[in-house]
Amino acid sequence: MKKNHQLAILRTFLISITLFSSGFLSAQQQTIDSQSQSDFWKKVQFGGGIGLSFATGYTDISLAPSAIYNFNQYIALGLGAQYIYVKQKNYYASHLYGGSVIGLFNPINEIQLSAELEQLRVNVDLDGSNSNSQDYWNTGLFLGAGYRTGNVTIGARYNVLNDNNKVYGNAFTPFARVYF
Repeated sequence: MKKNHQLAILRTFLISITLFSSGFLSAQQQTIDSQSQSDFWKKVQFGGGIGLSFATGYTDISLAPSAIYNFNQYIALGLGAQYIYVKQKNYYASHLYGGSVIGLFNPINEIQLSAELEQLRVNVDLDGSNSNSQDYWNTGLFLGAGYRTGNVTIGARYNVLNDNNKVYGNAFTPFARVYF
């Protein structure tokens, strides 16, 4: 009976140690996970662009939110979304929407180099003719360079796939990026 009592105490002790250890390790893992999670979000920046153009009979509205993850002070990688509405009175109305992947490289604080792969769905409705409406995908690969000060970069980019690109009238386009 004494031996059974000692075994029961030993089992209770081992179970208590196991539960205490697993609870302690779980708490440590949660602390590590929350530290990793907070470290992750400290390296994420949100931003993008907004564009508005109006002229007689012409409207161009664009929204392009994005987010980047800064691996270090030199390299960042991010994702973006884009929506553009363009209308030329008595000619056409167009909706463009899609996404992009962007890589940023800052060799020095003031210079930012970029590569961006963009995929847009284009819907064009020609006024007065339903049969001439167009729906297609458009891919762009932009290489760019800009001057960076603080959270703002101003520069130009070149679409190396411009031969296949029906969206942009010119392979060179200026840009302004803002990330917070």
